[in-house]
Amino acid sequence: MDTTITLPLKDQWLTLHKEQPRVRIRDGAKQLGSTEAGLLAAFAGSHVIRLDASRLRELWQRMPDLGFVMVLTRNESCVHERKGIFEEVTMHGKNMGVVVGADIDLRMLFHCWAHGFAVFEDAAAGFKQSFQIFDQQGTAIVKVFLTDQSNQQAFTDIVREFEATIQSTELIPVPAPASHQYADADVDVTAFRKAWSELKDTHDFFPMLRNFNVSRLHALRVAGEFARKVRNDAVKQLLEYAAAQELEIMVFVSNHGNIQIHTGPVKKIVEIPNWINVMDPLFNLHLRLDHIDSVWMVKKPTEDGMVHSIEVFDASGELIVQFFGKRKPGSPELSAWTVFAAGLQ
Repeated sequence: MDTTITLPLKDQWLTLHKEQPRVRIRDGAKQLGSTEAGLLAAFAGSHVIRLDASRLRELWQRMPDLGFVMVLTRNESCVHERKGIFEEVTMHGKNMGVVVGADIDLRMLFHCWAHGFAVFEDAAAGFKQSFQIFDQQGTAIVKVFLTDQSNQQAFTDIVREFEATIQSTELIPVPAPASHQYADADVDVTAFRKAWSELKDTHDFFPMLRNFNVSRLHALRVAGEFARKVRNDAVKQLLEYAAAQELEIMVFVSNHGNIQIHTGPVKKIVEIPNWINVMDPLFNLHLRLDHIDSVWMVKKPTEDGMVHSIEVFDASGELIVQFFGKRKPGSPELSAWTVFAAGLQ
């Protein structure tokens, strides 16, 4: 007879964190056969409060009340952390929201948002005070961490206002939907390149891909003069050049539920085995070099002139991170960025 006693998930995590204090909750959850959201839910009612999932859009409109915070968005290969304050938060229909400001710059896709948690400081569990949003699979979409400059009373008030009636400690993930099937092999390359040449704004690029039902990576492969593959070490070269030349850039990191953007300088570039990092006071980037499968220099026509980007993909064709020169709508991109991007090999 098997008399093995399985500890509750909460206790399993506390034990694991005590034995491996540096383990991140994302990795620890996998070790324990759970999801990150499932692990947080195991603490519901104590150091974690489940939030009303039907009001997450409304919750996000309260983020400016928190003052100075750190916002984190990641995918499998890259982590983007930006400190600052929420400024303008607007909703566009039911499923999209935009945060615009000097510090925090986000594009939220609310149809992916399924679970929200308020997390309280807990050294034993390794928890930091934060609001955290997850999808139906239990994967993190975006997190907002409080700092010593944040408004603690606002945090308390928001938690009380958005607390879910039932604080269930169980979270059953929903299987991920089937991936979209693109018609890459059937794309009309001539018509596609013509549509690309007629772009007026960088925001028209994704609708163009959707209209032709072509994946982003295949679009670059058939783009002709508008895209070319460059060396995988171009990212390291880019960051070091931007730091040395004090060139202000834009760094986009996204997952299926959020896009997070840093606009400004990068200064302290730190490389360690398999990682390249930006370690600045207000902006941190952590990019896994061993996940990079291809890097592309991409050109998009706009009414303000040609816009150049550096786009990084993993082996499955997923976009990891994008880099642009600093620019605003109505203005051309920085000439120093144009020269650098066009010269990449």
